[in-house]
Amino acid sequence: MTDLYTLDRGDAPLVISIPHLGTAIPEALRSQYTDLALTLADTDWHLDRLYAFAKSLGATMLGARVSRYVIDLNRPPNDESLYPGQTTTSLCPTETFRGEPIYRQGCEPDAAQRQARVEAYWQPYHQTLRAELQRLRSRHANVLLWEAHSIASVLPRLFDDKLPDLNIGTQEGRTTHATVQARAEQAAADSGYTWVANGRFKGGYITRHFGAPQDGVHAIQLEMCQSTYMNEHAPFDYAPALAERVEPVLRKMVGGALEAIQALNASA
Repeated sequence: MTDLYTLDRGDAPLVISIPHLGTAIPEALRSQYTDLALTLADTDWHLDRLYAFAKSLGATMLGARVSRYVIDLNRPPNDESLYPGQTTTSLCPTETFRGEPIYRQGCEPDAAQRQARVEAYWQPYHQTLRAELQRLRSRHANVLLWEAHSIASVLPRLFDDKLPDLNIGTQEGRTTHATVQARAEQAAADSGYTWVANGRFKGGYITRHFGAPQDGVHAIQLEMCQSTYMNEHAPFDYAPALAERVEPVLRKMVGGALEAIQALNASA
C-alpha cells in the first residue's frame, strides 16, 4: 500500500482495477474545493468491498486512494475526449456529474498544476497496473483486466433516463476476445438485472489503452448502477441486502470471463 493506491497481488490471470475508488484529497488542496465537492459524490463507493470475492479467484486487486476530483485516472493524460460530442468529465474535472463547481472561484488548476498531478498521481497508478499485467503475462498467455466502476443511476447531464443496471464496455468488442465478452454478457443476461454492452459506456481510457487481445491482455469495463448495492445519496452508505443480491452476479460475470481466459490459455 502507498498513499496513492492499494495493491493486493494474486497469481491468477485476473486483475481487478478500481481507479475511482479513492476519497483522498491532499491537505494542501482541500481549501480550493467547494464544500459540496468535499462530499465526493462521484466516487465509485465501496467497490473494494463488493469485489472482495475476487481474491478467492486469485485476482490481483488495484484500487486508487486519491479522489477522481484531484485527477481522473481513467482519462487520457492529454485530456482528449473519449466520447466526442457528448458531455463528459475531464482529466482534472472542474464540475461534478451534475454540473456543480468542484473548485472555489479562481482555484481551478492551471496547465502546470494539471501536469504536476499527472506526474504525481496518474503515472504511478498506470505504471503499477502495467507492471502487474506484465507480471501475470509472464506466467499466462492471456490475462483479464476487469475495470470496476459504478455510477448514480440517474444523471440527466450525462445520459437520458435511468442507466441499465449493468453496463459492459469493450470498445465495441475491440478490447477482448469475443468468447470472454460473451461469458460476461451471458451472466448479465441471466441475472434479472437490466444490462447493455457498449451502450452509453464503451470503456474508458484504461480499458481502451490496455485492452489488446492480440497481445494477451483482455479488458472489460463494468459500469454498474450504484442503486444495485448502495444508497446513491449522502452519506453514500453500503446497502448489504442489495449487495448480497448483486454480488453473485458479479461473481458469475467475472468468473465466467476468467474461465474463458483460462480456456484460451489451455489452447495457447
